[in-house]
Amino acid sequence: MRSTPVSSRLPAPVSSAQFRLRLPDRTLDARGCHAALPSGGTATLEARVRAFFARQHDGPPLLVGLLPFDPDGDDAIYQPHSLETAAPDAATSAMPFTGVVQAEPGPVQYADAVRQALATLRDDASALKKVVLARTLRVRERTTIDARRLVARLDRDPEAMTYLCPLPVEAGAAPAWLVGASPELLVSRRGRQVLSHPLAGSARRRADPDEDAQAARGLLSSAKDQDEHRYVVESIVAALRPYCERIDAAAQPTLHATPTLWHLGTRIVASLRDPSTPVAALLAVLHPTPAVCGTPTALALQTIAALEPVQRGFYAGAVGWMDAQGDGDWYVAIRCARVQGREARIYAGAGIVADSDPAAEAAETGAKFGALLAALGVDAAVPIEQGDFR
Repeated sequence: MRSTPVSSRLPAPVSSAQFRLRLPDRTLDARGCHAALPSGGTATLEARVRAFFARQHDGPPLLVGLLPFDPDGDDAIYQPHSLETAAPDAATSAMPFTGVVQAEPGPVQYADAVRQALATLRDDASALKKVVLARTLRVRERTTIDARRLVARLDRDPEAMTYLCPLPVEAGAAPAWLVGASPELLVSRRGRQVLSHPLAGSARRRADPDEDAQAARGLLSSAKDQDEHRYVVESIVAALRPYCERIDAAAQPTLHATPTLWHLGTRIVASLRDPSTPVAALLAVLHPTPAVCGTPTALALQTIAALEPVQRGFYAGAVGWMDAQGDGDWYVAIRCARVQGREARIYAGAGIVADSDPAAEAAETGAKFGALLAALGVDAAVPIEQGDFR
């Protein structure tokens, strides 16, 4: 699946080009664009990064940016002008929402797409084991949506890695941003140590503590969710094995909580065989994982292209940084919105396996919209229209 071509032009080196990544131990705040990494797919990422640092001798020895969902699509990675230590914008309450929210597609149409995927998954002649199907909400406000204030409101979840990343746009178009709060570490590299913390399998949280605890127990005991999670962990371990030794992944997942969802998660720790292997090489073999795509990858990509009406772009890609030593942190770009002018497109997906229930998967995507809708000031009383703006 090839992304819709866009200009590879990255933000001009001005203060408005801000990349912000809140990590567990610090906040990376990068300003301006000093030089862009020539764009390409993940297969050429390691070579492009090595060539860039070999010839680039001024500016911070750091690259930041995004990988698209499509591993063959053009990434948007660049060297910032400077790194800042200023505190992030203070979180403010969202203004009352005065716009329109429209589903692309609505839950009924999404459930129909799930049924089509299930027909393939349940076909003994098909090799497809899992596919992740996404849908979107398109939000149109009466005034410009402030991406910086939006990410500041997402910062209220201390467990999530929040991010604000400028997007490439056509010449003359308004600036665009990917804004989100990801709970999922794709890969981190520090010297020889490699970490990954995939999440797959979800359940909506409940306001009542007893019901919430029951939802968590139900997720842990769910055979469907355990199967979905196992595909992801096995895929990551298999991808790391040629590069790593002493790969440690727990036999059973543990619960990971966000304000709106319970997830199954497994922490994977490994050691590089060759200490010179950079994080870019690991990204190329890991992305996209079954947590956002499915398995086997090529067949899942085909299914997504056939069933999803809105192209993903950088949703379900990866956001992060890498340096000249090969270290870096990259998170799965989920729980996010593409913000441009007065519009935002919010994305959410669910993993579909043979015993998935279409209505339950539609409800799961609805729950995953919650954090972004709340940050935009959209409450439950705002009607979500069905159809298409185009």
